Amino acid sequence: MIKKTKPPHYWHQAKKFLSKKDKKLAKIINKYDGYLVSRNDPFYSLCRSIVGQQISVKAADSIWLKFEKIIKKIKPINLMKLSSAKLASIGLSRQKILYLKIIAKEFLNKTLDIKILQKMSDDEAIKSLVRIKGIGIWTAQMFLIFNLNRSNIFPFSDIGLIKAISKNYKKEYPLKKDELDYFKNKWHPYSTVATWYMWRSIDPVPVAY
Repeated sequence: MIKKTKPPHYWHQAKKFLSKKDKKLAKIINKYDGYLVSRNDPFYSLCRSIVGQQISVKAADSIWLKFEKIIKKIKPINLMKLSSAKLASIGLSRQKILYLKIIAKEFLNKTLDIKILQKMSDDEAIKSLVRIKGIGIWTAQMFLIFNLNRSNIFPFSDIGLIKAISKNYKKEYPLKKDELDYFKNKWHPYSTVATWYMWRSIDPVPVAY
């Protein structure tokens, strides 16, 4: 369960800014309640993101439920105790199992320092995260959105975001780079908030990592 929290400090200002700048987005903002919620659990967030890499939200949710069942509490030490065969039995690929184990070791060895990441710029934090095998740019961006509560992350390779833009703005799927750049620039400096509402527009259940 996610504890009830307040919206990120930038949320209300971002809604006003985006509603003035983008009429289509304004309608979506008015339609959906809620706001981005962080679990404040870095290990959970990274595991959730790795499970969700390059698969649909539905498939990721299915595997995640099974993962929660076998790990009981999502802690690095508990993950290290699970065999690769056990993890494979719930639908995780060999590669994702390797990545999850690497992340667990990073936390157990304290080589991943969240407090240092919090002080970094978006680009610096992403560069620091992607040095870890298994964390690509998308996973790092999800971490910045859902754990570090950064306001201006545009996850340009996110399937849900691209599908939502295609649907809402009647653009041919998949979008070209210059089209994605257009929306990134249009929604600056609140790309995170625009992305969250795009996700809501195609899936009424708020995304959480």
